[in-house]
Amino acid sequence: MTTDDQQALGHWINGEHCTSAGGATFTVFNPSDDSPFSVVAEGSAVEMDLAVQAAHDAFQTYRHTSVNERERWLANAAAILEERKAEFVDLLIDEAGSTISKAQFETGKAVSFIRAAIGMVRQVSGKTLPSDYPGRISLTWREPRGVVAVITPFNVPLIKASRLCANALATGSTVVMLPSEHTPVIALKFAELLSEAGFPDGAVNVVAGDGYTIGDSLVTHPLVRSVTFTGSTVVGKHIQQLCARDNKHVTLELGGKNPLVILNDATLSDAVQGAVRGMFMHQGQACISSSRIYVQKGIYPEFIKAYTGAVSKLGVGDLRDPATIIGPIISDRQRERIKRHIRDAQDKGANIVVGGDWEGNRCRPTVLTNVTEDMECHAEETFGPVVSVYQVEDLDEGLVAANNSRYGLSSAIYTNDFNSALRYARAIESGMVHVNGPSVTDEAHVPFGGVGDSGFGREGTEADIDALTELKWVTMQTKT
Repeated sequence: MTTDDQQALGHWINGEHCTSAGGATFTVFNPSDDSPFSVVAEGSAVEMDLAVQAAHDAFQTYRHTSVNERERWLANAAAILEERKAEFVDLLIDEAGSTISKAQFETGKAVSFIRAAIGMVRQVSGKTLPSDYPGRISLTWREPRGVVAVITPFNVPLIKASRLCANALATGSTVVMLPSEHTPVIALKFAELLSEAGFPDGAVNVVAGDGYTIGDSLVTHPLVRSVTFTGSTVVGKHIQQLCARDNKHVTLELGGKNPLVILNDATLSDAVQGAVRGMFMHQGQACISSSRIYVQKGIYPEFIKAYTGAVSKLGVGDLRDPATIIGPIISDRQRERIKRHIRDAQDKGANIVVGGDWEGNRCRPTVLTNVTEDMECHAEETFGPVVSVYQVEDLDEGLVAANNSRYGLSSAIYTNDFNSALRYARAIESGMVHVNGPSVTDEAHVPFGGVGDSGFGREGTEADIDALTELKWVTMQTKT
């Protein structure tokens, strides 16, 4: 895709592409070399209002569609995405800076999320309840909330679009999506795909633009009934305040500074593999990356040697080469953050065991030791391929250190002792815990989310039935 003689890709509103008022556009860049990738219509509050109105109008009939229709449309969407996998893999590589292995994984995961949503359609149900009063029939049922605002990030744009749109559509709600300004093309192409699958005009709408400029116009729109956001903690708290003011339901999946604890009795090869995958998938641009590793002293020297050896061999080549693991950082802003964290740590006495240098827009995977609490990277999310490794005396010290964070998204432990694993799982302050597996783990049906500054609420097929529907109590008095 190129910007040469190319008409700007328009927003997707009411089943068709449309331009912005005044013809405003912006350029999306390929993060590998910052070359222009696409020109996209730049939205304002005007386009956002049009999109929300379209979703609201569509909801009046879409909410009454049959379960057979919604199941069929979701099945069609999964099949089409699977057929067009190569197209979306290319988009993920060129627009989001994914390696081919990550792009293939993400596309496959997106298909599975849509298929899982098919099962939600018949789970939107209620129950009968006993009553205090003779002759009274007491029951509950669930109703779709209405227009759902879906705000997606740049790092897993297709995963988030597929999960959040499919789950909302499964429950009978309609969607207005605001994608990251770095990855709008993926969202727009996905919306086209849903239309091709049979979803009615207006059921899914996408407005592209800078979230800092137009996000509030979506979140505060009076016809938006529920908001789901994935992104930074700062923006998430702002959205939460806006939703609280208008008493709207909100789900927030925010940042993470996720701990990985490795005990002396762990299988070293498994722990090293989990630590590599848990940190360096998508070059550390993942909210569930394990950027804090706590290793018990008995295994620490051996782990450091094996881990740094594996990290130093991670491929930094052509994104379409399966051997490449480390891709580009998405933008100058994110690159400067990573550089600042490395520079600050080094200036204050941290050791760079491996990495720390750059190749174009790619930061080589970096392992730091001797990290102290006065360093930015100790507590703040770097969102890049930078990990801090600490030595701890035992599980007790590891737990104290792991819980010393305002975040609480994902966590992991490697140990062959059942009691240690269970104790860690119970004591760690995080929404997700993985034993002998990496922190970078997700499935369509699980309750995905965190505590503290990592979020509010959960995503997933079961959790989203609660998040995306209203529970209504109904009584009917009969003659006895």
